[in-house]
Amino acid sequence: MNNLKKIGLSALAGSLASVSAHAAEVSVSGSASITMDRTNKHLVTGNDFSMGDSLGFNMSGETDGGLGVAVYYEIDGGSLDDYDMTLSGDWGTLKFNGSGSSSALGAVDDVMPNAYEESFDILDTDGTSTSGSPMVIGGGGGANMFIYTSPTVAGATLTMAYQNDGGAAAVEDSYTDFAIAYSPEMVEGLTVGYARADQNVGINLDNEKSTAYVKYATGGFTIGYQVSEADHDTKSSSQDSHSYGVTYAVNDDFSIGYHAHTLEPDSAASSSASNDQESTGVSASYTMGGMTIAGAMNETDNMRGVASNDFESYEFNLSFAF
Repeated sequence: MNNLKKIGLSALAGSLASVSAHAAEVSVSGSASITMDRTNKHLVTGNDFSMGDSLGFNMSGETDGGLGVAVYYEIDGGSLDDYDMTLSGDWGTLKFNGSGSSSALGAVDDVMPNAYEESFDILDTDGTSTSGSPMVIGGGGGANMFIYTSPTVAGATLTMAYQNDGGAAAVEDSYTDFAIAYSPEMVEGLTVGYARADQNVGINLDNEKSTAYVKYATGGFTIGYQVSEADHDTKSSSQDSHSYGVTYAVNDDFSIGYHAHTLEPDSAASSSASNDQESTGVSASYTMGGMTIAGAMNETDNMRGVASNDFESYEFNLSFAF
């Protein structure tokens, strides 16, 4: 009898292992990269060099009913960082972002062409994006957000995001936004898009954000223009911005780009922080075999609206693909 039990359990275990291996695909991805950056060009804060330390685990499979299921975990710097679960089918994809994803508007807050990074990126004077980096009109984000992406129909794709309570205890309502991208089949290389968010930022305080953009690629050139608006119930917190970018593919391996971004605080803002924040940057990227060298040199004037709050930054990255 005991032998029969052992045989039965062994057969069951082997069957389960076989089904699991057949149903799911598991992969591990990482990066071999070295980065040199100076987030504030004229301030030495330590060693400028760092090594990529991100490790991603992907698992995916399909149920008997044809529903695709995928889960992703990222270990970054030795700690669990981003993770999400995605369901997919002919109807599109539904992602539950446990941590680390962008909302529909957040994913397109600036999609202007550049060869490496946006002109307002890299700069960080105090290690925080709250006060040490340029202002940008962006979407919501954070943990425990649902994100739906539709199939592409006649060149149009819809993305919607929902986060209960906006991720903050002081917020009464949920956070919602949506984005539409359209690439008409009759105009090759053209993409237009629009996104809007309704964000409750406090008790009885709303911040409605929107952005619209157009990009066009022809030959080796890609150009684009984007405008954004944040309409805050506290008028001095309202903002407008516009940005543009252009890249040129010198050949299949080498691209260069220029990106500019201007953010205008509302006229009712305090006099000490009412100046236009202006960012410009040049970037380049070169790929040879499995090796890529890329970098950007950026400059921001009147950061966060403060006159003469001018900074420069740069970053260069060497990465290898296997």
